[in-house]
Amino acid sequence: MSKQHVKFEFEKETKNSVRYKEVPEQGKPPIVGSLYVQKWFAGNAKTLQLTIELDAKDSE
Repeated sequence: MSKQHVKFEFEKETKNSVRYKEVPEQGKPPIVGSLYVQKWFAGNAKTLQLTIELDAKDSE
């Protein structure tokens, strides 16, 4: 299995969610881009970290 930690910064607030923009590693393209998270979960968080894990049996 392959894991990748992706960091996000606050971009803007919408009616029911908060949009975060990905902060890619230097010299690498974004993996996700923008991420919308519901306000009830995001609260006032200015940064997020998302872990993406690829299932080895799906990548064959």
